[in-house]
Amino acid sequence: MITLEKPSTPSNFIKNVITDDLESGKVQKVITRFPPEPNGYLHIGHAKAIWINFTLAQEFGGMTNLRFDDTNPIKEDVEFVKSIEEDVKWLGYEWAEKRFASDYFDEMYKRAELLIQKGKAYVDDQSADQIRETRGTLTEPGQNSPYRERSVEENLELFRKMRAGEFKDGEKVLRAKIDMASPNINLRDPVIYRISHATHHNTGDKWCIYPMYAFAHPIEDAIEDITHSLCSLEFEDQRPFYDWVIAECEMESTPHQYEFGRLNVSQTLTSKRKLKLLVDENIVDGWDDPRMPTISGLRRRGYTPEAIRSFVYETGISKSQGLVDLQMLEHFVREDLKLKAPRTMAVLRPLKVVITNYPEGQIEWLEAENNTENPEMGSRQIPFSREIYIEQDDFMEDPPSKYFRLFPGNEVRLKNAYFIKCNDFVKDENGNVTEIHCTYDPETKSGSGFTGRKVKGTIHWVEATHAVPAEFRMYEPLIKPKEDEAEQALENLEAAETEKVEKSFLDEINPNSLEVLQGFVEPGMKEANPQDKFQFFRHGYFNVDPKYSKPGEPVFNLIVSMKSSFKLPK
Repeated sequence: MITLEKPSTPSNFIKNVITDDLESGKVQKVITRFPPEPNGYLHIGHAKAIWINFTLAQEFGGMTNLRFDDTNPIKEDVEFVKSIEEDVKWLGYEWAEKRFASDYFDEMYKRAELLIQKGKAYVDDQSADQIRETRGTLTEPGQNSPYRERSVEENLELFRKMRAGEFKDGEKVLRAKIDMASPNINLRDPVIYRISHATHHNTGDKWCIYPMYAFAHPIEDAIEDITHSLCSLEFEDQRPFYDWVIAECEMESTPHQYEFGRLNVSQTLTSKRKLKLLVDENIVDGWDDPRMPTISGLRRRGYTPEAIRSFVYETGISKSQGLVDLQMLEHFVREDLKLKAPRTMAVLRPLKVVITNYPEGQIEWLEAENNTENPEMGSRQIPFSREIYIEQDDFMEDPPSKYFRLFPGNEVRLKNAYFIKCNDFVKDENGNVTEIHCTYDPETKSGSGFTGRKVKGTIHWVEATHAVPAEFRMYEPLIKPKEDEAEQALENLEAAETEKVEKSFLDEINPNSLEVLQGFVEPGMKEANPQDKFQFFRHGYFNVDPKYSKPGEPVFNLIVSMKSSFKLPK
């Protein structure tokens, strides 16, 4: 059995850098930050970034700030701030300080004016499309803006008018003045301020100009004395601009950026923009839909923080982009739940069985273990009577060979109960089997020591008169599998880098991602609480849905099925 909850990060290049920095005296105390933009809910990819930042800092006796990079008021909301805080805490981490990029807007503005005074920034009247068209390509240099040589005095005057609200959205921007012929497109006079007459969730209407993320982020790191600015690999090309901002803005602290390969999971969207489109188009039941790879969706489905932490530990920290099999994540969920979740019986597609030789009106209470792998969880009493429910696929009128469940003339064991033998069945006018008639052998009671004969099949069941009606939500991956999963990883990366999201990806949605079934559970499940987790015999692990379950009317989300062919690499 694998060991969950490794005490520290595995050996990796960032860990080596931190070790060297501490030993050389370059760094006295490790300070990292987790800096999400509050424009959506966190997803499984963010879980890795959270784990890296918090665990590395903890390992070296340092600290981690939770910082909201709230530089775009049009897309940000307090709802997202609250959800991010909840997700980080649920994953098991506590931040040293909570900060907002907007806390530093005054300082950022001063640094922008400093750049103008140094001749390192200018106000540009070109539209966003014109700037994009003159930016150049990977093989061709960009073109200088006709406004690039404005005087310092004119730029200061225009920038202050931008701040005073004298221009419309998009009418002017402030650009860094670097090199339009640079082989790194990120250094071709990037926009560092734009006009947006929008109310900010934190600063209200104080500002109508807002810094761009790439400009704001290094200033925030420097203000907070971040020693190791850790981010995913798509930001590697932006590192020269990060360093340029630190140097040209004359920041007292000089943090450094290090990039790691982001987490891509097969059949899983890790593009916040695509996830938002699913919500906006009502393809899913909100950001916390159990099919969503958001932390809140995984939590509602029934995943545990321990399983997620173990999963991201196993994926490791490297500079390469990789694709991880979804089954690996499910593997860690099973490993975490198998000793925690009580085992019980549920019938998802009911078929009634009448045991014709069992006394009418009699209820017998049988003992059943709650978890055979964890005896400390004790046992429970379950009712048994003349009428029970079994699964529809546990009976066949004309079975194939090696089918060991119920069919005419065959005998099976009811788990924790008796042997029953099928003698007859009833069909409706459409030819569907609606009822099975069986007899039981009272000598075969489970736990009685009966050894008179053996049967090859054991099936689960729920007693009919005490059965609790329940809804079961069965899930498959939201995204259909692709022939080339590496292609999906690339698309996820590209989606993270561009503002534009094509709706064509909606064609990849799996139409069978959700199936809702109406069945029964044991009577002891009637008062199950939201987020309670169970293993239903032969079906898998299930979680009581916190959104739709009501007292006495449980709704269960499938967390993971019982078994997988996935094996953890040695």
